[in-house]
Formats: sequence, C-alpha cells, structure tokens
Amino acid sequence: MLQVNNVTVQFGTRKLMGDVSLKFTEGNCYGVIGANGAGKSTFLRVISGDLEPNKGDVTIEKNKRMSVLAQNQNAFDEYTVLDTVISGYERLFSIMKEKEALYLKEDFTEEDGLKAGDLESEFGELGGWEADSEVHMLLNELRVPDDCHYTLMSELDAKIKVKVLLARAIFGKPDLLVLDEPTNNLDIKTVAWLENYLTDFLGTTIIVSHNRHFLNNVCSHICDVDFGEIRIFVGNYDFWYESSQLAAKQMRDQNSTMEQRAKELQAFIARFSANASKSKQATSRKKELEKLTIEQIKPSLRKYPFIDFKIDKPIGKEILTVEGLTKKGYFEDLSFTFQKDEKIAVICSNSTVTEMLFSVLTGEEEADSGTITWGKSVITTYLPQNHEKYFINSKLSLVDWLRQYSKEHFEEFIRGWLGRMLFSGQEALKEANVLSGGEKVRCMLAKMMLEQGNFLVMDEPTNHLDLESITALNKGMTNFKGNMLFSTHDHEIISTTANRIMEIDGGKIVFDRQIAYDDYLALDN
Repeated sequence: MLQVNNVTVQFGTRKLMGDVSLKFTEGNCYGVIGANGAGKSTFLRVISGDLEPNKGDVTIEKNKRMSVLAQNQNAFDEYTVLDTVISGYERLFSIMKEKEALYLKEDFTEEDGLKAGDLESEFGELGGWEADSEVHMLLNELRVPDDCHYTLMSELDAKIKVKVLLARAIFGKPDLLVLDEPTNNLDIKTVAWLENYLTDFLGTTIIVSHNRHFLNNVCSHICDVDFGEIRIFVGNYDFWYESSQLAAKQMRDQNSTMEQRAKELQAFIARFSANASKSKQATSRKKELEKLTIEQIKPSLRKYPFIDFKIDKPIGKEILTVEGLTKKGYFEDLSFTFQKDEKIAVICSNSTVTEMLFSVLTGEEEADSGTITWGKSVITTYLPQNHEKYFINSKLSLVDWLRQYSKEHFEEFIRGWLGRMLFSGQEALKEANVLSGGEKVRCMLAKMMLEQGNFLVMDEPTNHLDLESITALNKGMTNFKGNMLFSTHDHEIISTTANRIMEIDGGKIVFDRQIAYDDYLALDN
C-alpha cells in the first residue's frame, strides 16, 4: 500500500536516516520505536508528505487515501467540531464548501448549475449525505458530549480537543492511518476504544507511541529506528524486545550450538504465538511469527539503562498510617494504612492532587489537618513529578551532582552509577542544568538507587523517558523488594507492579483494594 524508496533525511551535517527502503502492506499495524531524537516523528512527517526528504521518495498505491492525526490542537479553532472532523476527509470537505459557496451566489448561472450537479454527484459517491450522522456517531463513541458537536474548537477543553482530532483522523474510513502519539492525554476508556478500532481496521496503520501496552495490543510489526536505519520486525513490542534480548544472549553464549539456539527460538516463538489472541493479534500474524527462522531474529543495537533499586535495610511491620489527611483545594479526610510488600498505584484524573499528596507524605508540603505516621525502619526516596529544583541553576558536572547523594565520593564509583544510566565518558561531565527532560529523570533515578530507600514514592516517573528507559524502569519497579506508592499513566507499569489500587476522585478515596489493575478496570465495564 505504501513504499518508502531510498529515503535520506539530513539536517545540516547530521544524517538522521540514510537510504531507507520499506514496504507497508494492507491489514497490518506498524509501531515505530526508537530513542528520543532518533527520527520517529520525522519519519512520520516524511510519510505524510509534510517533510520532503533530501533523497528518495514515498509512493502510495493509486486511489488510496491517507489520513494523519493532527498535532496542532489550535489549527482548527475557527471550525466547529463537526466541520473539524469532516475536514479530515479533504476531498469531501472541499466539495462541501464549494457547494455552499456556489449556492450562496446571487448571480447563479447555468454553468454554476452544471458544476453544482457534478459536485452533488461526487458528494454522494463519497458518502457526503451520511457524513453528519456518521460524525455524530463517531463523536458519541469517543464520548464527546452532544452539546459540543456544533461548538467552535477554540471553546473546547484540551482533553475534548484530542478526541475530536482523533475522530478527524479516522473519519471516512481512510486506507492508511498515520498516528503520532495517539494516546497522549486520552483517558483509559478512549484508549481501549482506539485499541479495538485499530484491531478491526482493514487498512494500514503506522504509529509512533511510548505506550507499550497500546503497542502490544495493536501492532503486528515493529519498525525500529536506530543508528540511521529503520528495520521492520514481525510481532508486537514485547515480542521485538524479548526476541532481541534472546538473540543478544545467544550471541554472548559462544558454547551454544546452532541446534540449541534453534530450540530456544522455537520455544520462545511458541510461547508468544500462543498468546497472540490475548494481545488481539490476528491469526495471520500468529502464522507470521511461526514462520520466523533463527536468522531473522537479530539483537537490538539499542542501549538500555540499568535500573535496580536495592534496599539498605529491611522494612519493619509498621510502615505508614495516614488518618484524616486534608489539604484544602486538593483532598480531604484521606485515611489508609500500608501493609508489608504492598505497592499501591494511585489513580486520579487530576494530577495536581497526587502531586500534592505525595509532597505532603514526603514532608515537602504541610497538611492542613490529619496525621502521617511513618514506621521507624522506613527510609523513603522520592521522585517528584516536578524535579526542576534539583537542576535549576546547577552548574555542577553530573559527577559532582550525583556525588551529593552518595555515601561513597570516589569519582570511579560515581561514574559507574552514571554509566548505568547511559552517561559515559564526556557525558558524565555535562553541566546538570543543560540536561534534557529524559536525562534529568535518569539522573533522579540514579539518585534514588544510591539512596537505597525501602519505600519508593514516584509521581509520573515515565514522563520524558523513551521506551528503552521506560522498559528498564518497569523491570526495576517490578523487582523492587520494598514498599511503593506511585502514580503513572503507563498501563504496563501499573499492571505488572501494583498489587493494590487506590482511586481518588473529588478529593476523596473512592476505591482502595488489593487487586490487579486489569481486574480493577474490568469492574468499571
């Protein structure tokens, strides 16, 4: 359906990708992954025609329509919601507007009448007469309130706008969908709706997303953007990640025979193929997995940080008791108690509530009333959502910055921890105040590991991180042997880490149980 032919993209002296040739076929969903700055969004811009490559071209099968998820939320502020959605089908929308202009002419001529007739005919062929009802139905499925359908986009809340832009992308049954971070700012129910839509979508989908759960549920292939190359692999994100890890392990194991390696691969593929239906992959995708040979499984060139939270001393029986905790404007009368080995995920639609709660519990803010009782053996370490105060105006090198939080001050020791977080060589001498968002989070995680707390408090720890760092963080959180209180939008982290869910709504605890996250979500259906 779509072919990328010898595409090269270069900005100045930096070559982002060179001589990339790929083929995207009908009925498949391709997840585009890569480190921050690798060129994922740039690749989507080239595919959609928004960016001209320095060399090569992109071709789409004749009479196939591409639709792209708009990134600029303010681009349609002068349109009504209804018109915004219909404008996603460019030809239909242009006919609609051309018809309106013709019929408003005071000097309507015979030639205008013939033109209008042709437009009406094409309008009908494109499904124009059913467009309004289809848009209303689509918006209702996305839970956009009826009273918003004729409202100007400029008057909408940002969380409603993203749903309208999603409706705009998928309206009119396009043949090819290009979606850059489609789950950003979407609620859980809308993400689930989109997963089901894409699973049943008969066209071709190309997606950039940091949401691993979403990629696992919808993708039939993974496009790995790395070192100026883009390689396509069969399977979802987990299959790509674990198969590349298996290939790397087999390469390290010099004593492993070809026969033994083949057996390991067959067992691995059989396990994933058996779960294909659970991840909503089609039977044809399952067959593709089963056809893979050992030569097609290649190790990833990607580097992963090493995240492993060790405990300085075990936690006692008394951990944390909160009674009647109130902070005006945020929450009131919160009461809960931590049990040993509990990892609580806090679910709240208002991130400022969880941010304030965690700040109060860790002593950075004071409550208006209520009590917080920590066990004597508890050592907390905290990753706040807003951690700029740790870096702002800091001209310390990363070595000296991290040294502040370490009992050992030898440079080799500090550099070892920075190396775990992918700051090696000269990278370790960068000033702390010039780091990117993702680099700052990695530094904060190194700080937490050095502090060796037995109680972790983490507020949206995946913010700014790439998929590699999120995957490593997930592993670190799952393996952690202490207690944990955290908030995140990452479905995979909650479902694999939390053993208790606490939901806060309207400033009050409305749900608090030891329960798996997926079971909690099922209660709402």
